[in-house]
Amino acid sequence: MKLMIASDIHGSAFYCRKMIEAYKREKADKLLLLGDLLYHGPRNDLPKEYEPKKVIEMLNGIKDELLCVRGNCDTEVDQMVLEFPIMAEYCILYLDKRMIFATHGHIFNTENKPMLKMGDILLNGHTHIPRCDRAENFIYMNPGSVSIPKENSAHSYMIMEKEFFWKDLEGNIYRIENL
Repeated sequence: MKLMIASDIHGSAFYCRKMIEAYKREKADKLLLLGDLLYHGPRNDLPKEYEPKKVIEMLNGIKDELLCVRGNCDTEVDQMVLEFPIMAEYCILYLDKRMIFATHGHIFNTENKPMLKMGDILLNGHTHIPRCDRAENFIYMNPGSVSIPKENSAHSYMIMEKEFFWKDLEGNIYRIENL
């Protein structure tokens, strides 16, 4: 299974459109969104083309392709306009015998780890910084942010297909991890 992983759209119609274009170009089986879909949040500047209603329309248009977890900026009101579930705090996926605990990162993160065993992956967004760090007994991954990247990182996403690829929204690979 080929999975595209993205996070932190924050209501940007411009970057949501680019993310969906990347998803179609990648021909992934599903798009996993790690939260913060519609609202920019009080700590962030408004992203380019901040138009949550257009983001709603675009995401609802591909609702059957989406898996999603709730971000700290996502609310029950957002769920009322989105036609796919967004309120789960996490989802669990498996890559061979390795568990992937996917969450936004505001509750479960490297400081407040879920129950992970040796080699499992903690996957979250929230920080807007792409990462792949090997901790004592787990691997921490972050796709970065689609719309508001931080620390001079690219507007980015990840592809999971046996290997993990970090890409900018034009599809250029800037990191590969083979676990």
